[in-house]
Amino acid sequence: MKAGPAVTIPGIIMIICGLVLFYSIQSDPNLDQLLRLVKHGGTFVGLMGIGVMIAGILLYLMEREQPPIQEDFDV
Repeated sequence: MKAGPAVTIPGIIMIICGLVLFYSIQSDPNLDQLLRLVKHGGTFVGLMGIGVMIAGILLYLMEREQPPIQEDFDV
């Protein structure tokens, strides 16, 4: 497997995990400190997942083979 898709897939998984952690815990001022930490950790994991996914997309675009340049200038 090439590096682009191998990096993009974990990035997407990280985004999904971050969304689940962030949205599954309600926002409440009286929330337990541990749950608040898990919610903020979900935000961090989601944002890191966005960066990893973009890195995977860029790796995929850089790995692609370029088509050969045709230099037929005959009229």
